Amino acid sequence: MRLHQLTLQAFGPFAGNHTVDFDALTADGLFLLHGDTGAGKSTLFTAICFALYGEPPVDRELMLRSHHAPDNLLTQVTLDVTVAGRRLLIDRIPQQTRPKRSGTGDTLQKAETYLSRWTTDSLGQGRWEPSSKSHQEAGKEIKELLGMSRTQFCQVVLLPQNEFTKFLYAAAPQRRELLGKLFHTDRYAFIERWLNDHSRTVQKNRNTARDEVLHLASRIHQAAGPHLAPQHDAPTPDAPHTLTGPALTWAQDLTQASQADALQADNDAEAARKNQLAHQKLENDTRELHQRQTAHAAAREHMGRLNEQTPHHQELARRREQARRAQQLAHLLHAVTTARTDHTRAQDTERDARTRLLPEHATLKATDLATAGQSLRDDIAVLNTLLPEEDTLRQLLADLERIDAQQQDFTNQQRIAHDWLEQEAPQRTVLEGRRETARRAEEDSRGHQAQLEALGIRLAAAERRDAHLAQITTAEQRLTTTQKEAERAAQAHIDIRRRRTEGMAAELAAGLTDDAPCPVCGSCSHPAPAQAPDGHPTREAEQAAEETHQQAQHHRDAAAAELQKLRENAAGATGEAGDTPLATLKTEHHQLTQQLADTLQRAADRGIVEEELLKLDREHIAMTQQDSTATAGLSARNATYETLSRQQAELTRKLDTARGTAPTLTARIDDLTRTADHLEQAAEASRTSANLTQALHTRTSEATDAATSQDFTTLAAAEQALLSEQDLNALEEEINQWREARATHQAVLDDPALQHAAAQPPADVDAAASRRATADDQHAQAVTAATTARTRTGELTELATTLGTAVEHLKTLELAHNTARHLADLATGNAPGTRVRMQLEAYVLAARLEEVVTAANTRLHLMSEGRYTLRHSDQQAAHGARSGLGLEITDSWTGRPRKTDTLSGGESFFASLSLALGLADVVTHEAGGNPLDTLFIDEGFGTLDEDTLHNVLDVFDSLRAHDRTVGVISHVPELRRRITHRLHVRKDPAGSTLAHLTEAAE
Repeated sequence: MRLHQLTLQAFGPFAGNHTVDFDALTADGLFLLHGDTGAGKSTLFTAICFALYGEPPVDRELMLRSHHAPDNLLTQVTLDVTVAGRRLLIDRIPQQTRPKRSGTGDTLQKAETYLSRWTTDSLGQGRWEPSSKSHQEAGKEIKELLGMSRTQFCQVVLLPQNEFTKFLYAAAPQRRELLGKLFHTDRYAFIERWLNDHSRTVQKNRNTARDEVLHLASRIHQAAGPHLAPQHDAPTPDAPHTLTGPALTWAQDLTQASQADALQADNDAEAARKNQLAHQKLENDTRELHQRQTAHAAAREHMGRLNEQTPHHQELARRREQARRAQQLAHLLHAVTTARTDHTRAQDTERDARTRLLPEHATLKATDLATAGQSLRDDIAVLNTLLPEEDTLRQLLADLERIDAQQQDFTNQQRIAHDWLEQEAPQRTVLEGRRETARRAEEDSRGHQAQLEALGIRLAAAERRDAHLAQITTAEQRLTTTQKEAERAAQAHIDIRRRRTEGMAAELAAGLTDDAPCPVCGSCSHPAPAQAPDGHPTREAEQAAEETHQQAQHHRDAAAAELQKLRENAAGATGEAGDTPLATLKTEHHQLTQQLADTLQRAADRGIVEEELLKLDREHIAMTQQDSTATAGLSARNATYETLSRQQAELTRKLDTARGTAPTLTARIDDLTRTADHLEQAAEASRTSANLTQALHTRTSEATDAATSQDFTTLAAAEQALLSEQDLNALEEEINQWREARATHQAVLDDPALQHAAAQPPADVDAAASRRATADDQHAQAVTAATTARTRTGELTELATTLGTAVEHLKTLELAHNTARHLADLATGNAPGTRVRMQLEAYVLAARLEEVVTAANTRLHLMSEGRYTLRHSDQQAAHGARSGLGLEITDSWTGRPRKTDTLSGGESFFASLSLALGLADVVTHEAGGNPLDTLFIDEGFGTLDEDTLHNVLDVFDSLRAHDRTVGVISHVPELRRRITHRLHVRKDPAGSTLAHLTEAAE
């Protein structure tokens, strides 16, 4: 963007019409804008911003209309500017109140916008061509050409020192707010919000799917009942991993177990049916013997069995007696058992603990083991103090890798720039030759155009000439024909008149009547009237012949007049075209047209060449800047790399000694911690085992003495004789039942009536009936069990299929949730393993800030004479705060980084100015690379000493060397003496005025 002329009318503090000729003001590439406070220096930039964007440079409403201006003078701004190679004239009138043109009072003047373009016609004459009167269309076109928003334009064209000092000192959130506005990164914040919302939605769907799987598992568990025992555990909500594959495996196990159970139930039902038929037949066979059976046979049988149990019941009586004696020792025996169990467990624990020890520790006593563990704890404490050094080493390695990559990048940029600059001269020579060829062709085309226009006139005249000559021949023939026709008509008219005159007597005689006088002689007697000959013409025939004669004369005269006109036209055309044949003229016209087309085609290359030359100029500026930036960046990176390499070598030697054979310090600490834990566990297990051994010996001695007092030979015998209360009662019950049964059956055997029945064969109908009934019950139960098992198997199969569908759906949602959560965590900086908690928007802005710092250091290196270098820092903030937009400055005198707020006033100014210039470069590149040829720098120069001010002006000279114009807004007197072209803004009670001064102040 290059400013040419700015015209203000009734704008701000300027009451009248004022014009700033930037072409003259920027002749040296550097000008000074100075004047008293409040005179209106910043109003000029406000007018430029308003002309381009239709709004002032700040968001708040500014009073654009001048209070000093007369009411009938409209507030108006006109800007002549070149943007992206197009020269525009922008005329804006803001909305304001003005007097009515007729009558009294005021009316509202609506805002108006007029946009014009500078165009050149075929003759090279330039003029302004209206382009648009629409606010929206003009604003859109200007913004597209500039490639940046109003906020970006105001930030990179007007560089206010105070704002960039705030930016230099600001915390990360404030720095992020400014950069976000300049680079329009709010879309990344929207991506963060969308990813979080999407993650929550997918998580909700995933949880619903989990609940569905758990619900189906509950139904499967309920359908399976308590008797089926699968090989795998059922899924639980506390273990989400069991809700997919393990859940299907568990359901399949239950289904297979149910199928096996159903098959077994069917087999059991068939066996019960066969058993039922056998017992029915047995009952029928034995029913006839039922009445021959006697109770005597049954009693004898029972008595015999009871007699056989006599030795057994004697042994039961002996055991009962021993159990009663052992019951008195129960508490001691229980204590021995408990002590023995604890002792065995402690020995196992000690044995396991010692197996995990190192060979040199395996045989140590408990006290020695504890001492060795404490020694290792002390070593671990020492190593923990070195953990931050390991992080520092990793950071140094990362910094070295990053700086090495930057060195390679700068080297590549430097090589590319050198290669391009070496190839530029031949390209420029070729393009300038093409431009000169196109210029000469353009001059030739104008001569061909004039010749072609003259030849076109002759060609048209020759065509008319030949056409008229062809028409003359036809007209002469037509004239000859009409002359002959006129002569024939005259002859016919004369002949008819003569014949009628000759027969006039007969015509008069035809009108005579008796007793009427003759009109010729007056006689009333008409003895011999004349008779008309045959074919005598009548008066009507004579009149018709006369009319025919007149028409023929008219046609003859018209043909003669037409012939005369054609001869005159042919003479005039011949005078214009000459006697050159038409074909010759057409050949010359065609040849000249071809020559004009050829020259126009060659001349058309001029615009292309001009564009290529402009592009070559822009590339020259970019490559020169790239070479300078790469050279400075490479120098700074080399020094930094050497310093960090020395630090890395020293720290590596220190940590290698501490790590020993372990790959990392953390691994070494983990190994020592595990060894110390094993030593402490082994010491504790050894102490516990020794204590329990002593307790077992004490309990055993006490119990042995008590067993001897109860007539037991050994402690083991007392333990064997001891019975529980339930077993002792069962023993008593068995002895009593046996005695009662003997007495009952002995009474039956002594009955005389039953002795007679004993001689009969035995028959047990009741037993047969009972077995038959049992078989019936077993068959009914088996059929019921088989039906239940088949129903359960079908229900489990259906539920397992439904569960499979739900599990597949859950797998898809689990994968989707993991992906969505991972993306959301990455975007918000909360992903596991991230070095810093940097959000996506902050990450993008950090990259932009890197570019800004790189561009700023190019100027800062010159202003500070190589002392200071800005550095972007993305180290993690304290207390878990967001990171990524830190800014610090490195002092080459000390080799250490400093906080930016430790700079002095002058240092802060040129550091802020470097940041502003760097940001202008980056935003310009971000906006599409359109060059900003004019920059305004506002104040801050009063904090600089003379040498630093000289360095800053050298930076401005470097900007001028790249076809940039720098406008400095300052009150510093030294600048008035150093800068030749100055725009002095004077304030006055009647309104501010402007004065262009072209000499340095004394």
